[in-house]
Amino acid sequence: MIVKEEFLNKLRRSFNLNLYEARIWTALLSRGISTAGELSEIGNVPRSRAYDVLESLEKKGFVVMKLGKPIKYLAVDPGEVVDRVKKNVKIKADEDTKKLDNLKGTPVLKELNTLHKDGIEFVEPTDLSGAIRGRHNIYTHLELMIKNAEKSVTLITSSKGLLRKFDALKPEMERLKKKGVAIKIAAPMTKETMPILKDLMKVAEVRDAKNVNARFCIVDDKDLVFMVLDDSAVHPTYDVGVWINTPFFASALNNLFGVAWKEMKSADKVTFKP
Repeated sequence: MIVKEEFLNKLRRSFNLNLYEARIWTALLSRGISTAGELSEIGNVPRSRAYDVLESLEKKGFVVMKLGKPIKYLAVDPGEVVDRVKKNVKIKADEDTKKLDNLKGTPVLKELNTLHKDGIEFVEPTDLSGAIRGRHNIYTHLELMIKNAEKSVTLITSSKGLLRKFDALKPEMERLKKKGVAIKIAAPMTKETMPILKDLMKVAEVRDAKNVNARFCIVDDKDLVFMVLDDSAVHPTYDVGVWINTPFFASALNNLFGVAWKEMKSADKVTFKP
């Protein structure tokens, strides 16, 4: 049996398997039932490793060991395997989340905070910056910045970016609204953005930035993230943001934005031709 390496790599990523596990599993799927020796030959896996690999796959729910001599193995239906893997992933994620939650208020976290607080005093302002690659990572950093906002959040984005950010950041914005943080959002208003506008205006002041083509976020006049590419012309994986912690530049940019903000029309007053 010949299985392309590309297919094996997809299986490894999707099911969190090592190379030998992927080879043995696909070999067993092609036979339905087989011995470890046969699977070793078919999957091109050393015989000395075949039993360990099959034991690992059995624990993960990919195969079932059939009683008798010689010992044979049955392949579990792939659909059932997907359900089992999903269940195991959720269980592990819940366990890991619980462990992290239990760290709050413990001496371990206090010591880590002390190390960070003492260490940050030696960091030059120019070092508090970095490139963030991938839209998912950009949004994760944005969420962290906004979460720690004390006074203000200024956000300008594209119309599609507004839809994405509303979905990703709405809970934090609602929390900041109750906290009294001033939130300003500017984006080109389109028919696509209209359905979310009512809910968005409950947590932020929103204006139509139809003549402004930019994407950045400023928090408390000190933290700034700006995107260097047009989101309509780049795949999310290759989107790039630059983060800078600089009160001087962030405040200056916010003041410039304030001039443009005065010229923008309130989002609820934008109309579209039928």
